[in-house]
Amino acid sequence: MSLDDRKLDVLRAIVEDYVETQEPVGSKSLVERHQLGVSPATVRNDMAVLEEEGYIRQPHTSAGRVPTDAGYRLFVDRLSKVKPLTPAERRAIERFLIGAVDLDDVVHRTVRLLAQLTRQVAVVQYPSLARSSVRHLELVPISTTRLMLVMIADTGRVEQRLVELPGPVPADDVTDLRRRVNEKLAGQRLADTPPLVQGLVDECAPGQRATMACLASVLLETLVERSEERLALAGTANLTRGGVLDFQGTLRPVLEALEEEVILLKLIGDLEPSKTRVRIGDENQIDNLRSASVVSTGYGPGATIVGGLGVLGPTRMDYPGTIATVRAVARYVGDLLAQN
Repeated sequence: MSLDDRKLDVLRAIVEDYVETQEPVGSKSLVERHQLGVSPATVRNDMAVLEEEGYIRQPHTSAGRVPTDAGYRLFVDRLSKVKPLTPAERRAIERFLIGAVDLDDVVHRTVRLLAQLTRQVAVVQYPSLARSSVRHLELVPISTTRLMLVMIADTGRVEQRLVELPGPVPADDVTDLRRRVNEKLAGQRLADTPPLVQGLVDECAPGQRATMACLASVLLETLVERSEERLALAGTANLTRGGVLDFQGTLRPVLEALEEEVILLKLIGDLEPSKTRVRIGDENQIDNLRSASVVSTGYGPGATIVGGLGVLGPTRMDYPGTIATVRAVARYVGDLLAQN
């Protein structure tokens, strides 16, 4: 059955009061706190319908009701208007992120900021190499038979590898190698580089082929055989404020899930541009997170998504405020990456 506007208003009021007070909500307090324009008896009838439809439930024997996962989902889909950030909040985000000196600093500032603003657990994925392009490749001689390969991606991510050469290579040859790998690979998406790297070897003069083959194998390792995706996490202590306990009243399952990077990547990865995903309670496919909600979005320069970020907290969270904060922080991080 579809709910009429009045019942939706009652559900909205129950969600907002429960998020604020953490106490089951009764019809009397709803009438006192909200301009619903109807009698307590009408509100009680509406609450009975909402309970029958599975949007609210009665915990224990208290007179009050609390939202169910289905109630929160309806609230997010139909009712919540995303709270605009105040000018002060926007300035705080901008100031906090604008001082970052490199990509590591951007990621760590972002995850701390998200945890502080939402008072939840924050997760930020480093820009994924799979979605990046080569900005520059540097070859630094360590000795005549050893080079340091430094790959700088367009997202600011830096990867370093040692290259052991088959024999001594003069400095002029290193300069030539540097020029050739940059001419071939700079600006290319990492996913498109394998045939280009092979081309570097095929086009090489016979005298340099052994050296280029050694360099090529390390290039492939750096550009294609991705090192594990990296994540930053902050605000785990916010879990102690309650609300994400499992049925046994323990935080352990949630904490165990947060230790698994594969799980965290599933939570915040694979997002489309400008889409915000909200997973509530049982919508989480991971059993250990069925008592939690996750709000996540993708970030990157312009319309390009290079990573995900988001927050995890109790199902009883301030969804409009959290969604607005996650979106705003993602937008600022994307702008920062675009400027680099």
